[in-house]
Amino acid sequence: MLTYYCWRCKCEVPMLDEEEWARVSPYLSQTIAAVKDYRQRTGAGIADAKKAVSDRACEEFENLTGYKETNYLAIYHHRLSKHGPPCRNCGNLLRTPRARFCAACGTVVRADDAV
Repeated sequence: MLTYYCWRCKCEVPMLDEEEWARVSPYLSQTIAAVKDYRQRTGAGIADAKKAVSDRACEEFENLTGYKETNYLAIYHHRLSKHGPPCRNCGNLLRTPRARFCAACGTVVRADDAV
């Protein structure tokens, strides 16, 4: 399990490879559908619906990584393939696979930095 700094969460988190993502993503879809359904049935706000619905996505993320994520939406940006390679200077992942510089330290990406 690879952990990297997540610029959105502002901490080190496990990043999912594609095999792990395939195990978690169906639960993300189910959780979102359950939240929407609960809101339609009850008229509840998003915060109340999130509390009321079983969050299988976060449970599966924790089963795979050992990291307790409390926000299922954050899991969407803990997918390794959505990021670029680690910066050669600071080691943080580039924010996208097509990034031209490291947003963390400003290092310009060279052609030989690509994975």
